[in-house]
Parts: sequence; structure tokens; C-alpha cells
Amino acid sequence: MPMPDHQISENRPVIRQLDDAAINRIAAGEVVERPASAVKELVENALDAGARRIEVAYADGGKTLIRVTDDGCGIAGADLQLALSRHATSKIDGSDLLDIHTFGFRGEALPSLGAVGRLTITSRIEGGDASAITVEGGSMGPVKPAALSGGTIVELRDLFYATPARLKFMRSDRAEAQAITDVIKRLAMAEPFVRFVLRDVSGGGDGRVTFRADAESGDLFDALHGRLARILGAEFAENALRIDAPREGLHLTGYAALPTYSRGSSTAQYLFVNGRPVKDKMLLGALRAAYFDFLSRDRHPAAALFIECDPHLVDVNVHPAKSEVRFRDPGLARGLIVSALRHALAEAGHRASTTVADATLGAFRPEATGQARVYQMDRPSLGARTAGYAAQAPDQENGFAEFSGEFSARVESVVENIPQGSEEILAERLPLGAARAQVHENYIVAQTQDGMVIVDQHAAHERLVYEKLKNQMAENGVAAQALLIPEIVDLSDGDCARLLAVSEDLSKFGLTIEAFGGGAVAVRETPAILGEVNARAMILDILDELDDQGESNLVQARIEAILSRVACHGSIRSGRRMRADEMNALLREMEATPHSGQCNHGRPTYVELKLADIEKLFGRS
Repeated sequence: MPMPDHQISENRPVIRQLDDAAINRIAAGEVVERPASAVKELVENALDAGARRIEVAYADGGKTLIRVTDDGCGIAGADLQLALSRHATSKIDGSDLLDIHTFGFRGEALPSLGAVGRLTITSRIEGGDASAITVEGGSMGPVKPAALSGGTIVELRDLFYATPARLKFMRSDRAEAQAITDVIKRLAMAEPFVRFVLRDVSGGGDGRVTFRADAESGDLFDALHGRLARILGAEFAENALRIDAPREGLHLTGYAALPTYSRGSSTAQYLFVNGRPVKDKMLLGALRAAYFDFLSRDRHPAAALFIECDPHLVDVNVHPAKSEVRFRDPGLARGLIVSALRHALAEAGHRASTTVADATLGAFRPEATGQARVYQMDRPSLGARTAGYAAQAPDQENGFAEFSGEFSARVESVVENIPQGSEEILAERLPLGAARAQVHENYIVAQTQDGMVIVDQHAAHERLVYEKLKNQMAENGVAAQALLIPEIVDLSDGDCARLLAVSEDLSKFGLTIEAFGGGAVAVRETPAILGEVNARAMILDILDELDDQGESNLVQARIEAILSRVACHGSIRSGRRMRADEMNALLREMEATPHSGQCNHGRPTYVELKLADIEKLFGRS
């Protein structure tokens, strides 16, 4: 009796060709994740068509209606059916998939949208007649005559009605509307010379404008600065540094904020490659690395950076939504971002963000407590009048007599110690001015030409000492401590290869590792400044950082944390009285030292108040 062959199933699966409708619905799952994805694809098509005015209207978070109107070149009526065919595009000819100069190039968006919703396209080319076509759930209707003065109107209704299971994954109308707004803002940053209008038409009618950015004028940097001020706010524009750095075929431009204008999350980080908004892990890691030494780990930089390069140097076809890219030389792109930002931050010198002064002035203003109570004012007693007159009475030697301890905190006056004449006037013209007083043995008050500066003497000197220690370490290198018995760490083959790939970078900071056969590595030297360390735990932490960020700054962070502590203990302590020449010397050194506007933890070292702002506090403006 023959035994049954268990390797052969009686119900063998049959290979079959899917129909076009199913293929388009599957493709839509990759291209159109939510209403914001549909908006992104349609607006990018409008930009590729050369539009200079784009209006986007949506209803119910884009679930029931998305309408994109543009003044681009339009689509000829004879080409409308072809435009809705899968992999039909005017962007490339297929001969070179790297020579891409447009947002779109796959020819997937329109047929995918037509497969999952009710799509209508009305368009007119210059010198031609307007035409319209409708697709519902993948079923294409005929081309019909239409009325339109020019450009294109794409209307998408009832998104995912043909795939109702996808509707269950949609978020609230407000969340979907916010996602659409974020998409439009990113594209508006990439195209500052294009006018964008976003309108919420939920409930019918003309709706309300939720975002508007008129076309900017001037050169590229002026236009970009104006557009960023409109989107990210005037505070960002005031406290952003201009970035313009070319290197070996790559050109980095944009604006990056000062460290003292940091954020609590990474939401204010915008990166673009050849005008395309991307969320690339390698580029975001480079941005973090550039601010690594200026911000604590719970603070994040704000920046809008644009990399322009030959399309052959970057592959944008590595992600269905084209949100990630792959550079031919990723180290070059990362190094360009890090070096350009650090150079800009160094050139900023001691500058701190204006938000520091704004917060200070805000702290001076009393909070509203309702309607003010009315009191019957009594005449002051004779003793109160005598004390008040004495406090304000001029003194022949010092101008005004000092308040006694009952009236104010101690103020160490240094006016009499400053040489009178030209030197004092010149000092006031310097950015941090001339020292005038020391308050509470911790804060230096300096006078400038148009205001005053309050300096935290401990935080400022801590930064100065820290910068000196870093420079000494850069010049002399990091001393390494050889282990008497090298520590062997067993890893997987992949982890071992990834760790050895960065071994040269680790050796610069005193951590020397070598391959030990198989997946093991031998740790032969550790940074001497760290003292006794758990080499295995450090290696595993480095691998975790490599997995999460694509790079590791762990060793550098630990070394610089120790340098920071050394600088803290070696700096001027709070509570120490300083002479006038010491205070002025500190101010001059701050002006000459890069990054002295923030302490080692990213907090400001000084506050500058303009005279006009001070006068407002006293109602003199």
C-alpha cells in the first residue's frame, strides 16, 4: 500500500495574476496612508506642474473631501485617461532612475487615489479646452468637457470608501487636519516663492482659512527667512543663524536656531534634500551631533536645513513615501551638517537668543488679579517721610546714598572703581558693556550703549573654563589607559562588524578595541579620565546608540561630562565678591569665547535688556 506524500498538499495554492483594481488598492496602502498622504501627493504634483498659487480645501479632516487647485501647466484632455493609468508619468522617461528633478516620478499617486476613493480631475492647458474625468473605486469614466480658466483642480471625495477597513485606522478629524497642516507647512518651506492657502470647508460654504503663506520676494535667503518667520514664528527667525556651506558636490543652506532657543521636543526640526521634505535618521542624527555639546539631553535644536546636490549623489527611491533618502557618501552629508552648524554656532560667539530677554521682561510684569481694590491713602508718618528722603538724598561722594538693609538687597557698587573717561565709554560700546555692580555676589550688572546686561558669573565662567579644557583635549588628545588584561566582549557577528566600523572614531577618545575572532572584540584601552569603567557595559551602550541613531557619542559624552564637572568646580563660585577689573575681564573673555552665551547645560549665561524695554516697565514709553 503506497504511503501518502505529506510534502504535497491536496489543496495546492494556485498562483494567479491580480486585476488592476486590486493592484491599485494594494499600492494605495503604501502611498496613501492617511488623508495627509493624499494631500502631499497632490500638492507635489501641482508643484511639479510649475504652479505658483496652490489652494487646498478639506472637510472632516480630509476624510470626506480633499480639493487641490493650482495654476500649473495643466493636463491635456487626451492625456487624462493615461494620467490615471498605473506607472504613467511625465516626470521621467525610465532611462535613468537616479536623474530625478521632481517630487513625483513613479506614476502611482493618481491611480492609487482613484482606487480607494472618488477622484475627479478637471484641467486645462494653455490654448486648449478644459476637460474632466472621474474615477470611483478604480472604475474610470469617460473624459468630458468642463469649464476652467486654467490649471488643474483635483477633487478627492470619500477617501477609503472602497477599502472601509482602512477607515477604522483613521484618527480624529482634528488630528487628521493637523497632519494635513504639517504637510503643507513643510512643502511651503521648500517652496518660498509659491503661495499656499489651506482651507477647512467642513460643514459647507467657503469655510475658514487655517493657514496662508503668500509668495515671498527677494533672494533665496531673504525669501526663506520670511517664509520660516511665517511658519515657525518671528522668534525663530530672530534667533536663527544663516547656514551656507558647500562641500564636494553638496550644498547646505537654511537656518538653525541658537542653543538657548531650544525646544522640549524635536518637532521644530525640518530637513530637505533637493527640495524634498525628508525624515531621515542619519540627517537627524547629524543635527543632534552638531548641538551635542551645547544642549542637555532633554532639549532639542530647532532648524530648517536644505541639502542640494546632483540627483545622482542621492537615491530618493528607497521608501514608499519618499521620506527617506540614501546618499552615495553618507559620511560626507553628515560631516557637512555637523561642521557647518558648529562653524555657525562658533561665529555666533557669545550671542544668546532674544527669548531670554523676553522671558525676563515677562517675569517683571505682575499677573492680573482681577479688579484692583481701592484703598484710602493715608499721609505717611513723619518717620516714614524722613527715611524715604534719606534714602533718596544725594551724597557728595557717591551720588545717591545706599539703601540700608531694611530697604534693599546689597548692591556692590563699582562705579567709583571704573576709570573715568574714554576707556569707560569704549567699554560701554562693547557687546557686553562695562561692569557697574555685583548683586548678591553672583550677578554682574553691566551697562551698554542702549541697555544693560545681567551676567550669571558662575555659569559664564564655567563655560569659559570648559571651552579651555576642550581645546586642551583637542590639542593634546585623550589620554588612554591600557588594561592589564584586555576585556573580551562576545557579540553577534553583525554587532561586532558594526562596532569595528567605528573603532577608529572611538580610539580618538581613548577607547581602543580590536577583533578577537568570531563575534568577539577585545577592549585594550579605555579613556584615562573616566577612571575604572565597566568595558562590557560601555560597549553594549555604544551598540544601543548605533542601533537607535546610527552613530554613538557615548564615550565623548562621558568625557565631556567629566570636563564639565571639572569646569564647574574650577570656576568662580556663587557668593564671591569680585572687583571691577575682574568683572570687566570676565565680560571681555565672554565676548572672545565662542558659545559663551549658554552654560554647559544650554541655559543662558546672561540676559540683555534694551533701554526701551526697561522704560516700558516704568511707563515712560
